[in-house]
Amino acid sequence: MNLVIYLLSAFLALSFLVFFHELGHYISAKFFGVTVERFSIGFGKVLGGRRCCGTEWVFSAIPLGGYVRMKGQDDSDPTLTSDDLDSYSSKKPWQRIVILLAGPLANIILAFFIYLSLAIGGAPLIAAQKYLPPVVGKVQSQSPAEKAGLRSGDRISEICGRDIEYWFQISKAIQDCGSEVKMTVIRDGERLPIDLSTMAIDAKDEFGQSVRKKVIGISPEAKRGEKVYFSLPDALYYAWNETVEGSLLIVKSVFKMGTGEIGTENVGGPITIFDILMKFAERGLPYLLFISALISINLGVLNLFPIPALDGGHIVFNLYEAISGRAPSETVYYRITVAGWAILGGLLFLGLYNDISRYGGIHG
Repeated sequence: MNLVIYLLSAFLALSFLVFFHELGHYISAKFFGVTVERFSIGFGKVLGGRRCCGTEWVFSAIPLGGYVRMKGQDDSDPTLTSDDLDSYSSKKPWQRIVILLAGPLANIILAFFIYLSLAIGGAPLIAAQKYLPPVVGKVQSQSPAEKAGLRSGDRISEICGRDIEYWFQISKAIQDCGSEVKMTVIRDGERLPIDLSTMAIDAKDEFGQSVRKKVIGISPEAKRGEKVYFSLPDALYYAWNETVEGSLLIVKSVFKMGTGEIGTENVGGPITIFDILMKFAERGLPYLLFISALISINLGVLNLFPIPALDGGHIVFNLYEAISGRAPSETVYYRITVAGWAILGGLLFLGLYNDISRYGGIHG
């Protein structure tokens, strides 16, 4: 029974993210007077729905995304156009670009507000550990910190002239210092200067790549299951910072995959997505919200990549028309769009292959 609940929670979370993405397209299209013929959650055969406000609102058989079909625009028929005033194709290129941008931006904005709600209501440690106060919890034996006299309970306020407000700033400041680190700590209400040397260790970065990292041998005060609460200004900073960092991380990941620095085995398919959502749903609503924010950023940013058939690809076509004063020829547009669908199909197949490999189907 629990498995069904978690699966349903994962499905509802993903459907909501897709709905919000398509809602961005829908609202912007309606703003510019474009008739939206269908709003679908899922692809393929329509399972059911109803008509409202001039639009057919439906659920479709394949729950791996969604779409809004506007008058004069249909990804399944790239050559479809209409000269009617209420059609997508009759709008100016800049208006079409706004409509296309609205979906990805809706996902990114949604992620920001999810993070904000988590910060105000109490974010789980997995979502906010790096925003803990810079208070030393544990000092590693024989570490530079212990040798320099750092103690549990010391609050680090400054490193190499840089003010420290959150735990994650400690590591960044240490990496930017030389081999010698000058810091100021607050102990029993007094400000004390601490000078120490760093030590280098082998570690993994966020992409799983091996790096050499400078450390001093301390860890924060944190308890399993603890929640991190923020004031409103700190909550706004947390939400903004997590949204920006999450977006940049996706861009860097795609770039590194394109250059071969990280392998394509890291591409996940629908099974991986549902598995992750279910595991976080099992731990409670705050955890499900946290992972939903990350996936929402993924949906937003990846849709902006200039691949034909994605929002980013359509944006490139419209930028070309805006700059050159003419639309691409129907033949070129059709061929490039078909190539885009082939790329997306290949990525979906790769994700499914990795899913099957990951969950017990294929072994080399």
